[in-house]
Amino acid sequence: MITLTINGTRHDVSSDPATPLLYVLRDELGLHGAKYGCGFGQCGACTVMVDGRAVYSCVTPVAALPGREIKTVEGLGTIDSPGPMQRAFMDEQAAQCGYCIPGMMMRAQALLEQNPAAGEQDIRDHLQANLCRCGTHMRILAAVQRAADLMRSAGDGGPSPVTTGAVR
Repeated sequence: MITLTINGTRHDVSSDPATPLLYVLRDELGLHGAKYGCGFGQCGACTVMVDGRAVYSCVTPVAALPGREIKTVEGLGTIDSPGPMQRAFMDEQAAQCGYCIPGMMMRAQALLEQNPAAGEQDIRDHLQANLCRCGTHMRILAAVQRAADLMRSAGDGGPSPVTTGAVR
């Protein structure tokens, strides 16, 4: 039995220690936000956060994760109360097919938690590891910029220096 902390909740999982986190999330815990894309850590559809950093869950064995904080897209908010990242993606209509979106959100969330003042080039550089085949890159960039604005505004209660939707 391996104990994982996911979205603030402890889970005892019975999977083999070599099992990639993605399979435990989806098959054992019913958290379907992270998607299977390539299985090689090259597309980003499976991205989650571990200790505040974006990781590919398809190549991260659960044996490496006890005692670490794992956050999935489900941990960003709920349908009734979406978090700033989720709200921004909805407001910017950033999803077309939506397959890459959870991974994009998690990689962007990790960036903004580490660097709340991330600018357009920081966002572009950080998201480069995640692929979108639909071509909604410009809306995704705008959504992350909007999320940064929302997160800064919520943090200090004041207006952000970033113009919402500036990245187009």
